[in-house]
Amino acid sequence: MLTVIMECHDQEPELAQTLSVLVAGAVEGLVSDVIVLDHGSSDGSSIVADAAGCRFYQQWDMKELLATARGEWLLLIEPGARLCQGWVDEVAEYVAVNKAPARFAESRLYRLPFYRRLTRSRPLLENGLLIPKRQALGLAGEGRELLQLAMGHKPRRLASEIIPSWVAREARR
Repeated sequence: MLTVIMECHDQEPELAQTLSVLVAGAVEGLVSDVIVLDHGSSDGSSIVADAAGCRFYQQWDMKELLATARGEWLLLIEPGARLCQGWVDEVAEYVAVNKAPARFAESRLYRLPFYRRLTRSRPLLENGLLIPKRQALGLAGEGRELLQLAMGHKPRRLASEIIPSWVAREARR
């Protein structure tokens, strides 16, 4: 089972896009719960999260939050990111036989031009991070953010692709 965790701030449309993709995982019994950590949104992020059955927090302690996660694995992902077809089967197989963190492959259809890929700093969660709950609990501390849990890993790369959140942000402009 998998718990999905996202941090958001005024990202209602992006949150809705990501949650809609996660439905397939919930139907297959892979996604057990979704946690949305909000940084003071003034849009309808809380309404979208509530309608999708997510746990929505505006204040949290990371260690306590991770301890309440239902899944034995965590998927840390950015709002707006969309997992491509086939992700459910691959993730289910991966978590059944592996213990190391993993990331999704960058979508071939939505790659930045070569020079921009070289010159920009890539956000830590751009390709998501699949991590065992036990390992994340060991890294969690008071005042820690989701991005800090993603630092310092050398994750394996899954074959399943992810459309990064910057695509949804660009479409909104």
